[in-house]
Amino acid sequence: MVIKRRAFIQTGALATATLMLPKFLKAFEKPQMVPPGNKVVVVIQLSGGNDGLNTVIPIRNDIYYKQRPKLAIEKDKAVLLTDEVGLNPALEGFKQLFDEGQLSILNNVGYPNPDRSHFRSMDIWHSASASNQYVNTGWIGRYLDAQCNGCSKPTQAMEIDDVLSLALKGENNKGLAFTDPAKLYNASNEKYYKDINAAHQSGEATADYLYKTMSETLSSADYIYQQSRLHPTGAVYPSSALGRDLKTIASLILSDINTKVYYVSLGSFDTHVNQEAQQKRLFTELNDAVKAFTNDLKKNNRFEDVLMMTFSEFGRRVAQNASGGTDHGTANNLFLLSGGLKRKGILNALPNLTDLIDGDLKHTVDFKSVYATVLNKWLNANDQSILGHQFEYLDFI
Repeated sequence: MVIKRRAFIQTGALATATLMLPKFLKAFEKPQMVPPGNKVVVVIQLSGGNDGLNTVIPIRNDIYYKQRPKLAIEKDKAVLLTDEVGLNPALEGFKQLFDEGQLSILNNVGYPNPDRSHFRSMDIWHSASASNQYVNTGWIGRYLDAQCNGCSKPTQAMEIDDVLSLALKGENNKGLAFTDPAKLYNASNEKYYKDINAAHQSGEATADYLYKTMSETLSSADYIYQQSRLHPTGAVYPSSALGRDLKTIASLILSDINTKVYYVSLGSFDTHVNQEAQQKRLFTELNDAVKAFTNDLKKNNRFEDVLMMTFSEFGRRVAQNASGGTDHGTANNLFLLSGGLKRKGILNALPNLTDLIDGDLKHTVDFKSVYATVLNKWLNANDQSILGHQFEYLDFI
């Protein structure tokens, strides 16, 4: 059976997944039990630049209401956390987590010399670089490189998506991107792929690399699929895309697979127009999926060891625009959710709306300090070598 290189490279479904296979997946061909206290991170990317001021609402700030006469969320509609702070009305499930000490809110998160381009700012967040640096590896990918350099027990990161984000790409190791373990398994077991894999003869370097990653996929997809079926969650999740993704993640967390980082995205939060309806729709999806997920983990006694973190590439401008929305801004807030938080609630001051830079919020917390804290205190990794600099540790864990 002769298969031309071009035809192979153009092969669709499995080619996307195989390009993202980490070399160490073969190490999982024998089951490895998850040790007690095994810490897991779940990152939820709010793509598009979520409006933080209509997420965590300064309900007693007159400037907020003056700058957003039609877009501001009134106090009587907000989900009240304190006398000064409310949440978007669609985030009622986050209120329960807040009351139970399982939610922390970090305000004014950003980086120096912010970039308002979606693509560039997302690259900065993914790579954990300075705004004037261009780095082609991600912070989670470099974590994989560090943890799998000579270690006897490899680690792994997974993104529930068709395409792997820069955040999960290391120099030598990469996370695995897929939407469903069963689909990956079924694709890898198609006779066509097995035939072309068996027919390969070493030669041209690019084709050799593709065939090698395909071979690794074929040997790993079955293991991932079988592990995901060991302890499938029986909980009811929303039928939304995020609901299905978090259900997949829950089943993997409850299984014996030793995955440390899961990554998922929700969007688009690019609300230049019709912000109220768009944010309500997306936050309803986020709220319902996270509520099902956290309840599931609590029921199975795993929420103590799981840290969820949301982020967006930037916030929005303080003033509303003329189209019922907001334009690209700078600093933003992020949520931290876990049964293992050491410091709960609102961690720092709300944005100072009297001290702006060209109408934008000033950042007071570098997002790389959040990464450093998660890497060092939760994943027990050398954050300085991964991030290339020593950043301040925060006290939420």
